[in-house]
Amino acid sequence: MSTPGHPPTPPAGWLPPAAAPDPARRPDAAAGTGPDDRPGPPAGVPSDPPPRPDGWRRYVGPVAVVGAFLLKFGKVAFVALKGAKFLTTSLSMLVSIAAYSLIWGIWFAIGFVVLLLVHELGHGLQMRREGIKTSPIVFVPFMGAVIAMKDLPKDAAMEARVGLAGPVLGSLAAALCLVPYALTGDEFWRALAFVGFFLNLFNLAPVTPLDGGRAIAALTPWMWFVGLGLVFVMVFTFPSPILVLIALLGAFDVYTRWKRRAEPGGREYYRVPKATRARVAAVYVTLLVALAVGMDATFLERDLDDV
Repeated sequence: MSTPGHPPTPPAGWLPPAAAPDPARRPDAAAGTGPDDRPGPPAGVPSDPPPRPDGWRRYVGPVAVVGAFLLKFGKVAFVALKGAKFLTTSLSMLVSIAAYSLIWGIWFAIGFVVLLLVHELGHGLQMRREGIKTSPIVFVPFMGAVIAMKDLPKDAAMEARVGLAGPVLGSLAAALCLVPYALTGDEFWRALAFVGFFLNLFNLAPVTPLDGGRAIAALTPWMWFVGLGLVFVMVFTFPSPILVLIALLGAFDVYTRWKRRAEPGGREYYRVPKATRARVAAVYVTLLVALAVGMDATFLERDLDDV
């Protein structure tokens, strides 16, 4: 007998048979019916995640990616650095050409700047042969051009070779101007050769920071005082801002070098074998004579009627 309002109680131990699940009515995973109701992985895909690499293998991939990035960035930076050097040289060349053309005209300005470039390339090529790092060539209007050493030479002989390389190559470039002059008779080339000879001869004055002062360092450093005296004579004879600047720089450099020459490192720096000293002297004197002869041969007499 059952209580009113309640279903009859089944006999003890009796339960109805469980109904088979209907695949068509399987609850969706989003319904939140439990983990058993979520869909399984697609066919052919393992249900467990792949094992993580252990130990040092975890870092090989990231390190390789970073290394490849740095290598690529390094190449780009190297190309950019070379481009910056070329840009510095080319832009300063254009500025110098524009400045000199106000006095000599565009074509003579181009020729003069090219002679300056060849002179500085002589220094740069010799620095590279000596293993010395260099700055880009920089042109300064009405002052010339300069290429600086990033490393100091190990001795005075190396400094002399670097100093003489510029006038050697620059003198050859000036002499080449005589070839088109001989073929055409155009005095433009003769005047350009004269300027080139004068430029390189002036740089052989035996005082630093000029090239001659670097060459004399391997011969007889006391000649610096002779060269400095010559520069001061030229300052008073032919007043020029360039000569004043060279005189001031030369006086400071000669004083500093002479003072350091007595130190142990200085004595070692200026100790040059006799054979090397003889070769430096031969090149130096040959350049002096050849450039003086070249200037005399290419000199052009001008007066106001020729203007």
